[in-house]
Amino acid sequence: MSTSEATVNLLTAEEIKSEIKPLSSNAFLAFFQRIYRAWLGFWYGFCDKHPKAGKLIGQFVVMFVFSNAVTIWQLLVMLFLPYAFVAIWDVPFIWPAIELPGVFDSQGNQMFYAIFNEPLQFNKEGALIAGGIGNFIAFEIAVFTAQCINFPLQRNITFKSNGNPVIQAIWYFIGWVLISVFTNAVWGIIQPFATAWGWNETIPVVVTLLKTVLTGGVSMLIFFFIFLIIFPDANKVAAKARAKADAIKASDADPATKAAAELKAVQKEEEARLFNVKTAKYKAVSQANTRAVQFGSVVANAEKAKASAETEEAKAKAAEMEARIPEYQLKASEAIAVKREAVKAYEIAIDEIKAAKTARGEDLSKVY
Repeated sequence: MSTSEATVNLLTAEEIKSEIKPLSSNAFLAFFQRIYRAWLGFWYGFCDKHPKAGKLIGQFVVMFVFSNAVTIWQLLVMLFLPYAFVAIWDVPFIWPAIELPGVFDSQGNQMFYAIFNEPLQFNKEGALIAGGIGNFIAFEIAVFTAQCINFPLQRNITFKSNGNPVIQAIWYFIGWVLISVFTNAVWGIIQPFATAWGWNETIPVVVTLLKTVLTGGVSMLIFFFIFLIIFPDANKVAAKARAKADAIKASDADPATKAAAELKAVQKEEEARLFNVKTAKYKAVSQANTRAVQFGSVVANAEKAKASAETEEAKAKAAEMEARIPEYQLKASEAIAVKREAVKAYEIAIDEIKAAKTARGEDLSKVY
């Protein structure tokens, strides 16, 4: 939405101020609220200029946060779960265990290439510790539970997808398995040579960093592009459903099949409309608040400069600041007008979709 200078209703300072969402009475919280609002103003401005880049960057950042959060869960689970399999710590699991000719560790032991490498582990006293197939099973369970948490977070929050959750879950699982095997396979090449060259002892931090970047960073990057495919947004899902419905209607399918396809397309289009108006509303409300705050700040600074101006130079600077007020007043008025239009469009969409669903006898709980 946009409002031109010619048609905007220029609001008074009091009207603009009334649009500002009040800060918390707690000074600590108010400090961070100011930072957050300033960030939103910058971010939405960037997204207006670079919509595709803004969307991808935003999705990647949220995905990164959730991925690291579930990694913490995974680490917490691994603090205790290996002890549930203590009886099989003494069973090594090294597969496919391909001998690497001429590659030995510092004790002269033959090194092997393995995708899954869980040898027996011992502490300094020689006692058996978490390792072998027991540790492997515990680790895979921990990772799987982490993915069960990660899937709904990425689907519903990061990518806001309304596609078929069962199909998406299947593709997610396949992607997770393939990426895990791939990163383990690559690490299986690096690890024995790092051990043979003594890197584990001389530069252990580098080895740990390499493994983290490979198993964490690379897999996360690959997953991001997979998510873009398996988690299409509401608009893409609606377009696909409409194309499918039109193809079915043009075929010789029976009337019931055509009606079902048309209904699904209509429902997905309604979901896309809700997604779009809600997104537009949230953005417009944030931008209106940001512009109103900016206007208030310019007015306050101008008044302060004018009150304290004693020299001609200071008075000229104060006058210059005062001359900027109409520009910010117009910007705030425009943003507030856009917000009101967005809120109205949102309310209209809600009412119309509720009416359509009621006429079809459908559940209204998902209409927000």
